[in-house]
Amino acid sequence: PPPATAEAYKAAGEESGGVIAMMDLLVNDITKEMTTAEAEEKVAQGNDEAMMKDSAEKRAMDSKSLSDREGSKADMQAELEKSEGDKASASTDLMALEQYMAALHAECDWLLQYFEVRKQARADEVDSLGKAKAVLSGADFSLLQRGSARARKFLRH
Repeated sequence: PPPATAEAYKAAGEESGGVIAMMDLLVNDITKEMTTAEAEEKVAQGNDEAMMKDSAEKRAMDSKSLSDREGSKADMQAELEKSEGDKASASTDLMALEQYMAALHAECDWLLQYFEVRKQARADEVDSLGKAKAVLSGADFSLLQRGSARARKFLRH
């Protein structure tokens, strides 16, 4: 038999159409993926911008809150210092008042302690004045005792 030869020549139409179709499919897939990626990127960018905006607002609120709290703390600190000064002043006034009360108490104790002695001395003095008036009027008390020893003792102290 004769040797085998190559097959007859055929035009490249259908075989190459499959490769081109596959390449078109790849281009379409890549285009879809790029479109999807761009859309996802826009969404992610929007989310990121929203998050940054929210974060900036939160930082501003936190900063305002912090400054408000610092102001309140300063006001309270000033009020505390004023109150401590008022307390110290009130304590000083209280101590002075307590000393005054102690002095009054001591004076009252002395008055109570010597009340009877002073009462007797006053009665003796009234009696003596009465006798002196009587003497001046002409009465004679030469035999009577002159004043009590208790009255003289009180008058010496």
